[in-house]
Amino acid sequence: MTEMEKLMDDMPVEEQVYELAELFKMLSDPTRVKILYSILDTELSVGEITEVVGSTQSAVSHQLRVLKQARLVKYHKAGKSVIYSVSDEHVATILSMGMEHISE
Repeated sequence: MTEMEKLMDDMPVEEQVYELAELFKMLSDPTRVKILYSILDTELSVGEITEVVGSTQSAVSHQLRVLKQARLVKYHKAGKSVIYSVSDEHVATILSMGMEHISE
């Protein structure tokens, strides 16, 4: 196998490339990044996230919907409140690696 064939063989399939690009699009909005940081180690309601992020409740709610669709956050109901957290440890890893990269 030539080096070029190996490179082509190692290339992710088109669907994976698209999904990875979509993931990075989710991280292209500063409000979404702030939201993710606010719930990395804790669970918060929309009101609490709004306070931490310093944005309007409608903006936070909209961005949470986007993050839910991207499977970056999960939620559960507690009475009348909806409580959000990051969906898994991969979200923390992605943010941590990104921060490490820009800090070098």
